[in-house]
Amino acid sequence: MMSNTYADYVHWGEETRYEIIDGIAYMMASPSAVHQGISREITGLIWEFLKGKPCRVFAAPFDVRLFPEDDDSDTTVVQPDIMVVCDPSKLSDGKACRGAPDLVIEILSDSSIITDRKVKAEKYKEAGVKEYWIVDTAALEIAVNILENGRYISTLYKESVPSSVLPGLTIDLKALKENIYLG
Repeated sequence: MMSNTYADYVHWGEETRYEIIDGIAYMMASPSAVHQGISREITGLIWEFLKGKPCRVFAAPFDVRLFPEDDDSDTTVVQPDIMVVCDPSKLSDGKACRGAPDLVIEILSDSSIITDRKVKAEKYKEAGVKEYWIVDTAALEIAVNILENGRYISTLYKESVPSSVLPGLTIDLKALKENIYLG
């Protein structure tokens, strides 16, 4: 079986969104209104929190090359829903994040549950993502995974969500719920 690389990926065009994990291409479904509302609100809260600070927040679509190779032969390119990068050298090519973001947030969709909870979680851990949030849109709760000694320690939050990577940032889930479309 042929393994897809970042060099292949950049030529696929933007009509359909894909991620590549271990050389396997995964087509990404369009997000729902609730997914988009959650993404918008969390991104906005983080953006506001980061004003005047060195870290930067990005929302999908934005490529993350978790294990970048100089010849573009890397076989894992993901597009987290939201991410925070505190090392500007990881953004130096202006096209993608080269290496692990400090914080990654994935918002679950019916089509992404297994990929986000298992496959991507393992890749984020392997790459050294310090903090990985998984947002359950149905229950509106967030599992925060903190990287310690090569493994994720997970805590489930249902009211307010603190960040260890961004001390002082707390996401209020009740306020978040009031600001998104739950149609």
